[in-house]
Amino acid sequence: MSNVILKDLVKSYDGKKNIIDGINLEIKDKEFIVLVGYSGCGKSTILRLISGLEDITSGEITIGDKVVNNIAPKDRDIAFVFQSYALYPHLTVYENMAFGLKMRKYDKKTINEKVLEAAKALNLEEYLNRKPKELSGGQRQRVALGRAIVRNPKVFLMDEPLSNLDANLRVHMRAEIKRLHNKLQTTFIYVTHDQTEALTMGDRIVVLDKGIIQQVASPEEIYNNPKNKFVAGFIGQTNFIESNYINGKININGVDIDLPSDVKNKIGDRTSVIIGIRAEKMLSGDYILNAKTDIVEMTGGERTVYCEINNAKCSARVPLEYSCDKTVQLKISPSDMYVFDKETGMNLLYK
Repeated sequence: MSNVILKDLVKSYDGKKNIIDGINLEIKDKEFIVLVGYSGCGKSTILRLISGLEDITSGEITIGDKVVNNIAPKDRDIAFVFQSYALYPHLTVYENMAFGLKMRKYDKKTINEKVLEAAKALNLEEYLNRKPKELSGGQRQRVALGRAIVRNPKVFLMDEPLSNLDANLRVHMRAEIKRLHNKLQTTFIYVTHDQTEALTMGDRIVVLDKGIIQQVASPEEIYNNPKNKFVAGFIGQTNFIESNYINGKININGVDIDLPSDVKNKIGDRTSVIIGIRAEKMLSGDYILNAKTDIVEMTGGERTVYCEINNAKCSARVPLEYSCDKTVQLKISPSDMYVFDKETGMNLLYK
């Protein structure tokens, strides 16, 4: 079993402020889980605590059926793939991939078999005699992956491994890593700040903010049913519009919008709320809003129009042929709205 359990995990560097603040998380055996959040939210620190590269302040970490708090990193049966590749420049690809096995006193035959098997899986066979400086960024990252694979660890830890690659190569490597996970059938814990990577790669996503877990769920659940305003804003492109709530209606750009009875019940006696609408849902309803166009961006097969609604900066994705030069006509639906409490930021419609 290669499940990982974090129980009441706390990390503080100065004894005053917690970088990781009481996290509880169970990562299942063979799961691909992605930790996401803004820089400084604690996602990379969690990897370093799991790996043993940093000591925890309090709490407990279990890998498999063993509490590893006091176990050295080399004995935790994990492999760490870093953002910077961390390859030895003076060693060949083969020697880099074999290095960890040599340190663990594997015999030459076993080392050769494991390196060749990993090289084949990662299409690195023709590069085994090259030095890292002779490789592209994508090839170097595959070598770093290969060095981890040969050890056959219980858990793979990956800290933003694709952030140094160009956009097209990142797309290719996302698919390669998912294919690798399916083949190896072991646990992957992957850190990124890229929401696209999180949505396309993870079995589940952990959204973090200031060392606290905001939501843990499948990509579909995170996207369609965000627990709070932070999650809705971090995953996807969401507009947040403050609106008065009077007699069961909200007012957006002068248009009164009647809300369904179940939504009214959730809002209760509040007199104002924050409405969330995703950019791709701004043309999908019957309530028509006219907004002044600010900026229009061409984004491939569609455009993104930036405008102002109820004094809030908003965006809408529209077809290329849609009129949006000076003003844009938006069409919204209450069924596409999230409703957030102004004080707590919690999604009142969260299920």
